[in-house]
Amino acid sequence: MLADKKIKAFVPTVMPDKARLFYRDILGLKLLSEDDYALEFAANGILLRVIIVPELTPQAFTVLGWDVDDISSVIKSLNKKGIFCEQYNFLPQDSLGIWTAPGGAKVAWFKDPDGNVLSLST
Repeated sequence: MLADKKIKAFVPTVMPDKARLFYRDILGLKLLSEDDYALEFAANGILLRVIIVPELTPQAFTVLGWDVDDISSVIKSLNKKGIFCEQYNFLPQDSLGIWTAPGGAKVAWFKDPDGNVLSLST
């Protein structure tokens, strides 16, 4: 029923001004529109709607992620913009914050200004 339909992604924010700068200027997503309810970004064919909420308790798990070709390069680019990956004491991660899963996938996590956990993976 929905397998052939485009998906929209939603991420909450209580700080729309900081979210706009983060998603547009740091991550490089194109801002399509904004109003009192949400910011909408183009994300490679997916619509990312950053919804404005009155209060937020960020979840401890990943809410949004990207598949990337070169995870180290992307992380180094984020580092230059002041964004650093989370280091978790329960996972073996390298100095950039990359964890190599048993199957060989590489994953790293970082947070947006609201504390939402975002991920990169290869």
